[in-house]
Amino acid sequence: MALLLKSTNTQSSGQSLIELIIVMALMAFLLPVLIGGLISAREGRPQQQNRERAAQEIRTSTEALRSIREASWNNISINGSYHVAHDGIAWRLEPSSITVEGMTTQIVISDVVRDGNNTIVPSGGAIDPSTKHIVVTVSWLTPSPASTSSTLYLTRYLDNATYIQTTEADFNSGSHTNTIVINESDGEVTLGVGGGGNWCSPQLTIAALNLPKNGEANALTAIEGKAFTGTGNNASGVSYAQIAISNASPPVATVQSTIDGYKTNDIFGDTSYGYITTDTNSSEVVIINLSTSTAVGTFNASGSTNGDSIFVLGNVGYMTQGSTFRTFDLSSKTGSRSQLGAISLSGSGKAIMIVGNYAYVALTGDSTRELVVISVANPSSLSIVAYANVSGINGEDVFVNETGTRAYLATRSSGSQPEVFIINTSSPSGSLPVISSYDTNGMDPQGVTVVPGNKIIVGGISGEEYQVINISSESTPTRCGGIEVDAGINDVASILESDGDAYSYILTRNTSSEFQIIAGGPGGQYSSSGTYDSETFDVGYSTAFNRFIPTHTSPANTTTRYQVAVADPVSGSCSGATYTFVGPDATAGSFYTTQALIPFDNDNVGYENPARCFRYRAYLSTTDSSSTPFVEEVTVNYSP
Repeated sequence: MALLLKSTNTQSSGQSLIELIIVMALMAFLLPVLIGGLISAREGRPQQQNRERAAQEIRTSTEALRSIREASWNNISINGSYHVAHDGIAWRLEPSSITVEGMTTQIVISDVVRDGNNTIVPSGGAIDPSTKHIVVTVSWLTPSPASTSSTLYLTRYLDNATYIQTTEADFNSGSHTNTIVINESDGEVTLGVGGGGNWCSPQLTIAALNLPKNGEANALTAIEGKAFTGTGNNASGVSYAQIAISNASPPVATVQSTIDGYKTNDIFGDTSYGYITTDTNSSEVVIINLSTSTAVGTFNASGSTNGDSIFVLGNVGYMTQGSTFRTFDLSSKTGSRSQLGAISLSGSGKAIMIVGNYAYVALTGDSTRELVVISVANPSSLSIVAYANVSGINGEDVFVNETGTRAYLATRSSGSQPEVFIINTSSPSGSLPVISSYDTNGMDPQGVTVVPGNKIIVGGISGEEYQVINISSESTPTRCGGIEVDAGINDVASILESDGDAYSYILTRNTSSEFQIIAGGPGGQYSSSGTYDSETFDVGYSTAFNRFIPTHTSPANTTTRYQVAVADPVSGSCSGATYTFVGPDATAGSFYTTQALIPFDNDNVGYENPARCFRYRAYLSTTDSSSTPFVEEVTVNYSP
């Protein structure tokens, strides 16, 4: 029995020891948690109070920053680290951070950059001088280190302003180099000089000329100082008349010489020779020496079909004879000239124009091809390379710009289709795209030409016989002027004089005043390039110029570009400032073509922004003497 009691006591002692070890283990595990919880509970309230104080300080700083910005953008325009302070009257920024009762407040101001779409991006864009990125941070060390921050963007929105140039008077205040100001729609800057009228307001104020005999003149071509006409609608007129046109203003036209004996269907002239196509089977082309007014050469096209259209370039003649296109040798102008090449057409050739290595032929009698393009690079080996189907009645006349990128085709009158077409010939291959068309509204076109200022002139019979079409926007040609010539117009030509004057010549069916001259608009002969410098815009104080917004029209073969210059005044005046013109990337090698940000630069060297004095420069250029860009409006956004 005693042994049994001893065993029980030993077991009880062991169990107590185990329980003690378990309690100690639990205390070792739980005690740090309990102590940490007690500490957190003790510190949590002060930490929460710090966060509430920090949030209030951020709100105060943010509102103070807005107030400082409203007083002057210059107050926050310099990047750096700041804090706000109040002097009893207004808020202001002070350098570096500030610590008050253990709370440190720091305001960091930095630049904002935007991409080409005006979207804020982290890097790689252009600096926006009218927006600042601001981070307000409040931090503390006790009871434990922590911080909170807020990000905002401030802009100059309060006094955003614009400077606009759009009227004739606005643009006349600037300076021009090979540019002028016209007024087709309140005021525009364009290439060109001279001109005696307005294309869109034609007037028959220049004395008309009565051609010899009573024939009806039907063919017209012109060079500077001369016009050449012929009759073919009847046999009672002269075959060929050379008209001298003075360089006076207005010009005076006189018949210089004539040739008779042929019925003329088409005519071409240069400084020394004239060329006519005739109904004479043995001489479908007759060559005329202008100095002696005698026929000196002929081209006898095969067959008995009459000669139709004629064009000459260099030592090659080009003519159509019914449905055949022929080339002939003009290395000599006398005697019988030999054929170089020929090619069949799908219709009769009504008009020819040669530009570069291509002949452009208006066709009649083919319902699917009113214009064909023939490669004449080798006049002895001809090939049709392109065509245009405009669904017109019949091709009547064609004009091609000097770069060969646009053909302007006139067709006979249609009750259901337009009659004038702009055709893209920049890639003369296959079916050519039609850019746009224009309805002459009852006029039956007989001739078409293109004149400076992006205008097509169409002359014809019935309706309004002389119409001017504005093609500054190729996709939407619109009538901008015209006159009634009730007798009707058989042909039209245009001339650009070297002194800048421009005229259109028309042949009317009035047998007492067949040849008439109409004064053309400004910019008779366009320079290949020109510049326009705006007047100085003096804001009166230093400001940030934010955005440049141009409005212009740039037809095919023309360009319009811009640069800006912002400068500090000299001795308080913009008149003595030095202007350095730059593009969107702040270099002289870049240009604006659409609206974009004006670059920021504040290094006190050359171009400056913000600054007080502003100018812009427009660069206009063309590769087509009949086409010019137009500067219509310029808007500059700036912020005091």
